[in-house]
Amino acid sequence: MTRNERAVDVLVVGAGPAGLGAGAELAASGAGRVEILERELDAGGVPRHCHHSGFGGRLRGGDTGPDYARQCVRAAVRAGAVLRTGVTVTGWANATPAGSAADGPAGAPSPAGAHVLDVTGPAGLERITARAVVLATGARERPRSARLIPGGRPPGVYTTGELQQAVHLYRQPVGSRAVVIGNEPVGHAAADTLRTAGVEVVAMVTDQPPSPVAALLRLQGRCPLLTRATVIGLGGRARLTGVTLRHEDGRTLTVPCDTVVFTGDFVPDHELARRGGLTLDPGTRGPAYDPEYRTSRPGVFAVGNLLHGVERAGVASSEGRAAAAPVLRHLSGVVPAARRSVPLAVGAPLLWIAPNRTGPAGARPLRGRFVLRTARRLDHPVLVVSQDGRELDRQRLLLPAVPGRPFHLGAGWLERADPHGGTVRITAV
Repeated sequence: MTRNERAVDVLVVGAGPAGLGAGAELAASGAGRVEILERELDAGGVPRHCHHSGFGGRLRGGDTGPDYARQCVRAAVRAGAVLRTGVTVTGWANATPAGSAADGPAGAPSPAGAHVLDVTGPAGLERITARAVVLATGARERPRSARLIPGGRPPGVYTTGELQQAVHLYRQPVGSRAVVIGNEPVGHAAADTLRTAGVEVVAMVTDQPPSPVAALLRLQGRCPLLTRATVIGLGGRARLTGVTLRHEDGRTLTVPCDTVVFTGDFVPDHELARRGGLTLDPGTRGPAYDPEYRTSRPGVFAVGNLLHGVERAGVASSEGRAAAAPVLRHLSGVVPAARRSVPLAVGAPLLWIAPNRTGPAGARPLRGRFVLRTARRLDHPVLVVSQDGRELDRQRLLLPAVPGRPFHLGAGWLERADPHGGTVRITAV
């Protein structure tokens, strides 16, 4: 089948806040032809169906998600980026075999100097050659099946994204009594969406121990918060009839409901990155990357929640804009001073750190700090940074680190890391 072949300077894959931010900044900075591809029919990403406020500046109340999405789209188009929706990137025509990429992000362009991607859309099949590629494909929540929840597949089972689309985009009825599985910010957003749709939230469930947030919810009387509990079954055939829970002491309980929402547990949409042979970080499960958003494939950059599911839309947008400078340097042929990239790793109960590799001399992550997540609550922990048995830094957190919420590690220790040494490890004590 004939493919239409053409070339661009920068191809951005994904038109959520990160991709739109990257496209806007690159186009405004004179990067040449910047094209943003989005597989959905409307650009803007997840904020399109997040109708709560707080986007674009919490101090002034912020905009709703759809307002924020429209602003991001307008900014990219106004800057001169070409935005195409309903278009899917299906693969790389010159993919790098997995494992053949250099050890960590590199700054020098590949011998071919360009990347060739296969695309399909309303105009048919295309093959696009780009001097640089920015991946901004985002993240998704694990569905019930991927969480290995026993039971059937009755109607009434959602993830947060599915729920928000059903309520805000498609105006579909979603039931009358709901249980929300999760007690992180996304879980509370799901509960708010249910209430907006006129659904009673009869319980929120978490496998974590009680916390001050749980006490506050009980005080407000919004809904029961069941802690230290996990889902062991879903009941019903024609419609969900209940959720069966098991407490850590072995007690079981079935909560009657016709709707259940599984929240959080985000995984990056890394299929395109994997097909391109990019090295994936075992913690985040997104592409391994350095503070300049460089991946293991020269000329391929990654931004947003593809790298760390999941941060707020404003953070994703800021990352997209911050990636413009290293992309422009790549386009101009400016190669950072040679410096080996060293991987970063965390010890339990920490889950991951992002960025997860060191970069060229002087490179710092966004706002001068790394983002981390934990599997369990840590009260005022000390984060210890070490390499090859040598302590590089230790930082005490002023607030507890809790699951489902980001916390940060300052980057002042980077220059003390040996670029010829082993993995830099971050532990909590």
